[in-house]
Amino acid sequence: MRRDPSGSWSRIYRVVARIPAGRVATYGQVATLAGLPGHARLVGYALAGLPDGSPLPWQRVINAAGRVSTRRDGPGGTVLQRLRLEQEGVRFDARGRVNFEEFGWRPRVRAKRR
Repeated sequence: MRRDPSGSWSRIYRVVARIPAGRVATYGQVATLAGLPGHARLVGYALAGLPDGSPLPWQRVINAAGRVSTRRDGPGGTVLQRLRLEQEGVRFDARGRVNFEEFGWRPRVRAKRR
């Protein structure tokens, strides 16, 4: 894993770890929940920095259009992500999109401690 001097990646990973099987979240949603609104691209960098075989459910993060984003490791990674999601019960329409109304993650907002 690459270095994360600011701790942002750790915050992102904690959010991604909460996404339940059969649900998806967007990069922007993860960024916002990690306290990094407007930094969806950072979520992509953090997930790309995961070591092979990581138990983190990275496959549950998709783009705002409801599609699996193209991965830098080529189409094989994109196919793997879609297969993993389908194994969890997530369905894609004929255009390769996920219906957020049906499969989107809606986390409970945690109350802030005083």
